[in-house]
Amino acid sequence: MKTKYFAQLIALSALWGASFMLIRIASPLLGPNVLAALRIGVATLTLAALMRVMRHHWPLKHWRELLLLGTLSVALPFSLFAWAALQLPAGYSALLNSTAVVFGIFAAAWLKEDTLTLRKLAGCACGFAGVALIVGLGPVAPSRPVILAALACIAGSACYGISTPLMKRAIGRMQPLEIAAGIHAVSLLMLLPGAVWSWPQAQFTPGALAAVAVMGVVTSGLAYWLHIRIMVHVSPVAAMSPIFMIPVFGVTWGHLFLGEQLGTGIYAGGALVLLASALITGFSPWQKWLDAVDAKP
Repeated sequence: MKTKYFAQLIALSALWGASFMLIRIASPLLGPNVLAALRIGVATLTLAALMRVMRHHWPLKHWRELLLLGTLSVALPFSLFAWAALQLPAGYSALLNSTAVVFGIFAAAWLKEDTLTLRKLAGCACGFAGVALIVGLGPVAPSRPVILAALACIAGSACYGISTPLMKRAIGRMQPLEIAAGIHAVSLLMLLPGAVWSWPQAQFTPGALAAVAVMGVVTSGLAYWLHIRIMVHVSPVAAMSPIFMIPVFGVTWGHLFLGEQLGTGIYAGGALVLLASALITGFSPWQKWLDAVDAKP
C-alpha cells in the first residue's frame, strides 16, 4: 500500500474516532431515530451539493444495489450505534466496532475479493489487544439493556464488515461520489418514518445540533466519499484497517477536549494498533528502502 493511502486511512480514523463521542452527546437528547436520520440527511445534502458541483449524475439504475449497500453500511449501523449509546460509554462502542474487521475479513474471503492470510489474522489479534489496552474500560454492571446494547454494536459492526467487499465490487459500476451519495439518500428514505414518529420527544439543543452537523458533513458525508475513493486502490480488508485506530483517536479527543485521563496502556496499545494496521494493509515504512537495497547489484 502506498504511503498516501495509509496516511489517508489514519486521517479517517481520527474523524471516525470523534464520532463516538458525538453520538454519545447527541443520542440521549435527540433520540436514536432522529439522530440517525438527521446525520444521514445532512450527509445526503453535503454529497448532493458535491454531485452538482462536480456534475455527477445520480446512479438511479443501480438503486437495488445502493439499497443493499445503504442498509448495511449506513442505515442499520447508524441506528444501532445511536441506540447503543443510550446504554454504553463511547469507549465500549468504539471497542466493539473493531469486530467489523473480523467480519470483513471473512466476508471478503468468501466473496473472493481478498485472501485470508496468517499475517492478517495476526493483525486482528494485535488490533484487539491494542484496543483493549487503550480503552482501559472499567466493568459495566451486566444487565439486559447493556447486553442488548453490546449486541447492537456487534450487529452494526457486522454490517460494516460485510458491506465493505460489496462496496469494492460496486466501484466497478459507479463512481465513489455516486456511491456515497446514493447510499445516504436511500438510507434517509428508510429512516424517515422512525424519525417522524420520534420527533416530538427530541430535544434540539445547540450542542446536539452541532454534533449532528459535524457528523453529517465531515464524519459521514466527506469521510465516506474519501473512504470509497481509497477503496479503489486498496483491498477491502486494507480499507477496514482504520477501525482499529478509531479507539486511539477516540481516547485522544476525549483527553484533549473533555479532560479525560489517559489510560496506562495508551502507548503500548497505540503501538499494537499501528502494528495491526500495518499487518492488515501490508504497509511498511521501510518497504521502499528494502526494495532499493534489493535492487542494488
